[in-house]
Amino acid sequence: MPQNIPPVAVTLEVNGEQITRSVAPRMSLADFLREDLELTGTHVGCEQGACGACTVRVNGDAIRSCLTLAVQADGASVYTIEGLTQAGELKDLQAAFHQRNALQCGFCTPGMLITAAELLTINPCPTRAEIREYLSGNYCRCTGYEAIVDAVECVAEHEQASQVIHDD
Repeated sequence: MPQNIPPVAVTLEVNGEQITRSVAPRMSLADFLREDLELTGTHVGCEQGACGACTVRVNGDAIRSCLTLAVQADGASVYTIEGLTQAGELKDLQAAFHQRNALQCGFCTPGMLITAAELLTINPCPTRAEIREYLSGNYCRCTGYEAIVDAVECVAEHEQASQVIHDD
């Protein structure tokens, strides 16, 4: 195996901006986002895909960026917590997390928000059990999940009530 593997050029869209960089072939997408692009909202916890702290959206799907190489994202559209926040997509979830005290230390929050947003896109009216199941791949050591489930449920109920009002 050669010691000096040359960098590889990648072009991708990150938070709506076209980016072209040379990256080490073995650099994770999480490290690329944090180190090269200084998007530090993507947290790195376990580096094994188990904790969910590194969750980002790639081509519309929530993925673990610690398990994805930056070169695998070549040509992809990537959204981090920073981009989704700036776009206002997470506004209701962020407000509910704040109101329900689901933030605590905040380490898991970016991954939780992205995962919860994906759930609400797939299933706008999830039960508490469905919320728990969908978020089960995201670790939180502070909240015991109750406040997080409450926050997601609150947004789902609000969206459901809003839909009923608009349907009338």
